Amino acid sequence: MTGRLSATLAALALTAGRGLAGGPPASAAYCGITWGSTAKVATSTIRPAPITNVRAGRHACFDRMVVDLRGRAAGYNVRYVHQVRQPGSGFVVPLRGGARLSVTVLAPAYNDAGRPTYRPADPRNLVNVAGYTTFRQIALAGSFEGRTTFGLGVRARLPMRVFVVPGPGAGSRVVVDVAHRW
Repeated sequence: MTGRLSATLAALALTAGRGLAGGPPASAAYCGITWGSTAKVATSTIRPAPITNVRAGRHACFDRMVVDLRGRAAGYNVRYVHQVRQPGSGFVVPLRGGARLSVTVLAPAYNDAGRPTYRPADPRNLVNVAGYTTFRQIALAGSFEGRTTFGLGVRARLPMRVFVVPGPGAGSRVVVDVAHRW
């Protein structure tokens, strides 16, 4: 009877997602990530500051895209879409990857005189993301009426978060993190 009880307890432990070694439940969040994949939106009434740079980095649990601004961030709208489209024209921005994020920063890529403040060498490949776990491509879709849209091609529809970091100085940064897995 003891053997039968042990087998039953082992089966219950496996069903609960704990395994025989007492590991974390199957429902435990990957790296503690609980972000989800729904749209992330934030707006304010401050005057938008122009974009000066876009960069990316790799972390243990996620890949990160950073949009640098010359002043305070006015907001963002980041969401998974079927196709990223150029603002104004609506043309589709081709992106590598199994899923696409439309990243719109409420900031122009030009100054008050209409001169570019962000002029990438290759708008279709803003940052070299070769070797990244999740990112496949970062492209500039366009800047129109004080808003700049980027296309972020990712491996799959994965959890993401977006937030603003003040600084350095009077500047700020809009940060987009996409998890490596669920």
